[in-house]
Order: sequence, then structure tokens, then C-alpha cells
Amino acid sequence: MDNVDYKRLGGRIREERLHLRLTQAQLAEDIDISDTYMGAIERGERGLSLDTLVMLASRLGVTVDYLLSDSVSGTDDNIMDQLRQLLDGQPLERKQMAVNVLRAVFAYFEGTD
Repeated sequence: MDNVDYKRLGGRIREERLHLRLTQAQLAEDIDISDTYMGAIERGERGLSLDTLVMLASRLGVTVDYLLSDSVSGTDDNIMDQLRQLLDGQPLERKQMAVNVLRAVFAYFEGTD
């Protein structure tokens, strides 16, 4: 995977691992890699194969796109995918609250231009 910011990818993996309250060793064992390698992935010191990335995403309960979303350029499609991932599985009222927050942020920035 050329042109991947492994530091950002590793940070996203770490964030999701912590969200699930897993240790590096637990996650590494679950996907059959060494805990040393898992640590190097999270620190962005080592690349990883597509197979390992898919296993990580599956174990963390997220998509590969979501894990990669911070490590590629911020196109409109990538940003929309990030928003969808954040909203996915949330109750309708939380989704509406998120929309209202975004509207307030955009209104604020329109007033400062």
C-alpha cells in the first residue's frame, strides 16, 4: 500500500482498539500477529499487508475504508465516508443532533468570513 500515512493509520487502529478496551497483545493474538508487530503498526513504524489490514478491520468492527480514511488525502468522498462511519449505528436523534451541530458550526464560520 504505497502512499499511505502509516502513522495516521496506526493512530486510527489504536483509537479503535482502545474504544474496544483491548490491549495490543489481545488484538495481536486475535489476528495472529506478534504484539511487537502490533505496536510497530500502531506507531506507524511498519507497514502491513492487505490481509492484516482486513483482519484488523474485521476484529475492530470497522471497515478498511474507515481505517484508511485519515491516511489518504481528504477528498469529498473520503470525508463523506468518514461522516457515514461516524453516524452508522447511531440512533436517529443522535444523527439529528450531529446535523444540528454541523449547521451551527457552518453558521459560525459564515459569520466570521
